[in-house]
Amino acid sequence: MKTYLGIDPGFSKTGYGIMEYDGVNYHHIEHGVIETDKNLSSGKRLLQLYKGIKDIIAEYLPDEAAIETLFFTKNTKSAMPVAQARGVIIFTLSESDVDFYEYSPLQVKLAVAGAGRAEKRQVQEMVKIICRLSSIPEPDHAADALAIAICHANYSYALKNPD
Repeated sequence: MKTYLGIDPGFSKTGYGIMEYDGVNYHHIEHGVIETDKNLSSGKRLLQLYKGIKDIIAEYLPDEAAIETLFFTKNTKSAMPVAQARGVIIFTLSESDVDFYEYSPLQVKLAVAGAGRAEKRQVQEMVKIICRLSSIPEPDHAADALAIAICHANYSYALKNPD
């Protein structure tokens, strides 16, 4: 059974989700957010993010990680800080020797809900069902991170086990 880390990158809040998958069963381990202090400089906030990701990697020892690609249609003002956060996350995964893969929001929705144009609530409900949780994971960023982990677990397992 492999352990997967899903990451929904953000500057203020980065969601993470940890799960195991054996090709049949998903096992939810943990989910949450790394929140950066808005009163700190951007450099200090990125350092908080780095330390948070390092701590998660050290605690859960993921075999692989997946991160969502950037997609901005409305709030382009937040694109640069989120891009910086993604850079820190990618650096941290690389420094920690964790192989990572990137997926678009469309790919994640398709893998989890079966439709690339699924609504956020539909994806969250499917995450709840797939992970056998009693309620939708909160906050939203954590639910998104679990969806990213599920997406990667599906693709990764299918690519390595084509039969």
